[in-house]
Amino acid sequence: MDMLEITDSFDLIVNDGLMWINDNATSLFDFTRTVMDGLFEFIDGMFAVTPYWAFILVVLIAGWFVVGRVFAVGAALGLWLCHGMGLWAETMSTLTLVLTSTFMALAVAIPAGIVVGLTSSLTKVSDVVLDFIQTMPAYIYLLPGIALLGYGPTTAMWATSLVAIPPAMKLTAHGIRMTPMQFRELGLAVGMKPLQALFKIRIPFAFPSIMAGINQSLMIAFGMVVIAGIVGSGGLGATVYDAVRTLQIDKSINAGIAIVVLSIVLDRFSQRLGGFKAGGSHG
Repeated sequence: MDMLEITDSFDLIVNDGLMWINDNATSLFDFTRTVMDGLFEFIDGMFAVTPYWAFILVVLIAGWFVVGRVFAVGAALGLWLCHGMGLWAETMSTLTLVLTSTFMALAVAIPAGIVVGLTSSLTKVSDVVLDFIQTMPAYIYLLPGIALLGYGPTTAMWATSLVAIPPAMKLTAHGIRMTPMQFRELGLAVGMKPLQALFKIRIPFAFPSIMAGINQSLMIAFGMVVIAGIVGSGGLGATVYDAVRTLQIDKSINAGIAIVVLSIVLDRFSQRLGGFKAGGSHG
């Protein structure tokens, strides 16, 4: 059997497997799509009914106290620009997609990262799997999503959450492994059980690394926004995709600016909340 025959056999197994899953688990995927679409529409609806000025005001106040005055004013002006360009609804839909996808990714990445960090034998296996996920073209993950979940926000959330898992999982595992030995020994000396030591010693020491992983997952999720627009995710990704198809350069630039503004706002907040980036009160 030559390499071409092996490749053809592998492709046949993959296609048959996908068809089998589609034929035998339709109700499961329909239920999944209903739940995820409902979650997306609920959060997006909450943002939609919030007046733009109220949202900007909250960001201004929170940014002022959490990050700094310069950031707060800049973030408020940037968000006001998103509204002025007529892209407020799309910006909020993008925020919904990023937040829900990142939350789904973290729900898997952080517990899995803790397990890997506590189990040295899993490190090499997890690194190979996570490196594979990170290096595969993001478009690849849209295909099984389309086949099993159809077009819409659910497929976009699935693909975005998948590519957002590796950084959070890696940095969580790294933080757990890097807990100073003397503190781990102290926990044993005072009679802490493994679960107590995990929550009272390891996770607090790993917290900056975990927050760094959350920050990286958020940024990767933004990188998927435009790609997700192809599958009908809505938001700024769909705006960019439509602008590219119709060669509307101005429209694509406006959407790109809105994506940058939103990503910077979430980036600065997550950095400061994680406490892993030093900065003054004027940042």
